[in-house]
Amino acid sequence: MPQSNIMPGFRPAIGLTLVYLALVVLIPLSALLLKSMQLSLDEYWAILSNHRVQASFRVSFGSALIAAAVAALFGFIIAWSLVRYTFPGKRLLDALIDLPFALPTAVAGIVLATIYEANGWVGKLVMDNFGIQIAYKPLGIVVALIFIGLPFVVRTIEPVLQELDTAMEEAAASLGATRLQAFIKVILPNILPAAITGFALAFARGVGEYGSVIFIAGNMPYISEIVPLLIITKLEQYEYAGATAIGMTMLILSFVLLLLINGLQWWVRRRSGQL
Repeated sequence: MPQSNIMPGFRPAIGLTLVYLALVVLIPLSALLLKSMQLSLDEYWAILSNHRVQASFRVSFGSALIAAAVAALFGFIIAWSLVRYTFPGKRLLDALIDLPFALPTAVAGIVLATIYEANGWVGKLVMDNFGIQIAYKPLGIVVALIFIGLPFVVRTIEPVLQELDTAMEEAAASLGATRLQAFIKVILPNILPAAITGFALAFARGVGEYGSVIFIAGNMPYISEIVPLLIITKLEQYEYAGATAIGMTMLILSFVLLLLINGLQWWVRRRSGQL
């Protein structure tokens, strides 16, 4: 049978896919690249070497890395609890995990800012007991990014834990392994690739997040200003060259970091015998 007949409508489907890919991904990226090429190296470097721009990159990427790491830890704990234990309210908790997917990011940002501000329910408690301000500080950005990144980790690790055969843990226990040894030698190698994938997804979402961050960040230059907000600011000031250079640099850095994370995931899979 000819390959074109294996799937009915293959040619229209692949054509529509390529058109959609070009309109949504290739054309915008090409426009960004062409606009960046109009800048000389000196102009490009002058934009990136600005202290405000560098501070915004540190805030965005630093906050995204910290938030993704925290989300990976607590996401594993939540996924483990949902898979291995039965408790009252389990279905409700399972449904609430997907709340950041359905909730508009601006609404999430307003809610988080209201809860974690100095007079908010959680913010006041933390301020009174520990003297730490969460909202309108870099810590508020991390909190917002954990909120939106946690579902990626949970939904990535959960299927792996469901497919993990408990007989392997029982065999390790019968051979005299402690719970910690069984976790390190049996469970961790199986879930580590999924955990790295969840970490990468949470990080990628956090780097470019805008709506849920601007309301709780405070948006103070050099302190809590994120890169997407700086790009919007430059566009509003008609500094298209600066916005393009910052956007292109952010795109390159994101690709490099995701490439490194995917390479680490491939290495872990190969080392654990999953490839």
